[in-house]
Amino acid sequence: MGLLDKLSGWLGLKKKEVNVLCLGLDNSGKTTIINQLKPANTQAQEIVPTIGFNIEKFKSSSLSFTVFDMSGQSRYRNLWEHYYKESHAIIFVIDSGDTLRMVVAREELDTLLNHEDIRSKKIPVLFFANKTDLRDAMSSVKVSQMLSLENIQDKPWHICASNAIKGEGLQEGLDWLQEQIAQSHQNNEQMND
Repeated sequence: MGLLDKLSGWLGLKKKEVNVLCLGLDNSGKTTIINQLKPANTQAQEIVPTIGFNIEKFKSSSLSFTVFDMSGQSRYRNLWEHYYKESHAIIFVIDSGDTLRMVVAREELDTLLNHEDIRSKKIPVLFFANKTDLRDAMSSVKVSQMLSLENIQDKPWHICASNAIKGEGLQEGLDWLQEQIAQSHQNNEQMND
């Protein structure tokens, strides 16, 4: 059973579509993380860089996930905004060993959070400080400081150290994300009653 199947089981929601954007700079590990989230029998054996974007759909007994794996290459980042409006959650992946491009990651995150389709939403944002197995990798606390995550006051957010290749840290992040999505759905249902 893949992690997304487990996530949907914990949510205990009726068939609900959940759109998750997976964003971050190129080579941060987005596709590898998504591959780990897929059921074991559908996981790719070889990961190649994403050109443009990939869409992965997963069904479970109670949820249908659509995960948009968006390329982090600079020429494709303008595609991200076309998917903001319909998203229920964001996974933002950072290469914690790439100190040189941390400023670029912060600029892209600021652009994302200030976009009109995201700014007013209480959308949960899960950060994976990925590649923690690298010798020069920064801790998730240091990544959080470099991205100024403490300034995010209007959205729930969480950061996890991760090693996508081994699947380490992904469960902690998904546990948090499923809680946030469940709370969001409960709040929406209460508002509609």
